[in-house]
Amino acid sequence: MSDPLIDADEDSTPLTPDERADLIPSHITNRHELNAFEARGVADGDQWAFSRRRGSLLSAEFLSQLHKRMFGGVWRWAGTYSKEVKRRIGVDRHLIEPQLRELCGTVRYWIDHESYAPDEIAVRFHHRLTQIHPYPNGNGRVARLAADVLIVELGSERFTWGRANLVEAAEARGAYVDALHDADGNVIEPLIRFARS
Repeated sequence: MSDPLIDADEDSTPLTPDERADLIPSHITNRHELNAFEARGVADGDQWAFSRRRGSLLSAEFLSQLHKRMFGGVWRWAGTYSKEVKRRIGVDRHLIEPQLRELCGTVRYWIDHESYAPDEIAVRFHHRLTQIHPYPNGNGRVARLAADVLIVELGSERFTWGRANLVEAAEARGAYVDALHDADGNVIEPLIRFARS
């Protein structure tokens, strides 16, 4: 049966009934309203991320705080790890925090040793964060914002991510998902190009 609140494209992370029950604003009745409400939270998270003192971006705690800042007005579970793997996306719950910590340490190593160019470091960080898929929903959005904060900290301009709302622009979202799949096979260049398009 169709759910007008949750129905989205096949690349969106499905929510369990328990996760859907944790929707905070009771006036939302369809996906378009939910997207608009979440967009306001994402904008608030963006403002917070770029107005704060730097120093702790590469930590599991920062990432969860960022997710909570972005989605805390919408979902009670904002900032908490997912309880299950979704559609074979993500890692088991008990591996989320260790893998986030490992990712953050790896990225610090890449930065310290100039293993890649700054854009590639930030995009690889983004990609791996989407693979870990730590939260029930909003993983792509939090990963893109975290990559934006990182690339600015590395002295470059923010990414443009196809200059589109990837939640609602089907063509741009398709190109983004295709680039993520390429990166799954360690072909990172399409995702770097998309991030700068």
